[in-house]
Amino acid sequence: MPLLVNLRHLEDDSVRFKGELPVEELDLDVRDEMIRADRPLEHDFEVQLVDRSLLLQGTLRLLLNCDCVRCLKSFTHEVRLENWTRYLPLDGEEKLPVVNDVADLTPYVREDILLGFPQHPLCEADCSGLPQIDTGRATKASDPGQTVEESSAWAELDKLKLK
Repeated sequence: MPLLVNLRHLEDDSVRFKGELPVEELDLDVRDEMIRADRPLEHDFEVQLVDRSLLLQGTLRLLLNCDCVRCLKSFTHEVRLENWTRYLPLDGEEKLPVVNDVADLTPYVREDILLGFPQHPLCEADCSGLPQIDTGRATKASDPGQTVEESSAWAELDKLKLK
């Protein structure tokens, strides 16, 4: 069920939203295969009517299942918006759409949660990545006088004779 607020209920007092919102309701279009939102959004916020605008204040929390972009290890990342505040005008160019005195707050919660997603999820800030595999090729000469043949794409391109 989306986060809907009836503006008539806000005329006398504020309205509190506390609970969980299924991730399907958020309609998160995550195009990064390293991030998966499988758990519901936990929310606890209050909505007030202030000068023909809505003021939303509270906390949003969403746990993401991620894969580290360096080592591919799975881990959980928490998107937590403490002291979250959103101001939604009811008049003007960027006014909140209202249908039959009811406004849907879900798109605005979605926007702010998406801003908290990691751009490049890392299991740890100093993750060293995948372990190096010994290919059997020598990369450096152990003796300064010794030369080692190194096969690389650049070396092969250097051999080309282009006129």
